[in-house]
Amino acid sequence: MSLTLTDIDRLAHLARLGLQPEQSSRMCSQLNDFFGIVEKMRAVDTTGIVPLAHPVDVTGTMALRLRDDVVSEPNQREANQQNAPAVESGLFLVPKVIE
Repeated sequence: MSLTLTDIDRLAHLARLGLQPEQSSRMCSQLNDFFGIVEKMRAVDTTGIVPLAHPVDVTGTMALRLRDDVVSEPNQREANQQNAPAVESGLFLVPKVIE
């Protein structure tokens, strides 16, 4: 699949992007390069290969080597909140964003 500058202009219009001509040509080149990579990936024969839902599925019954969950740094809440404009009960106070 190869995109043209007309396709890029149409996509930019749909996305409400104001692209300059040099940006459009660069975008066209980048998208065509991306589609080229996708086509190379599609060319790989994957018959007989079961897709993985998660990489851990490969391990099966193998035990994962996980480190112990231990505290490695001291609690520095007060020091971190010294520069905050507003703090209450150990929490940062921020202005309301959603009305």
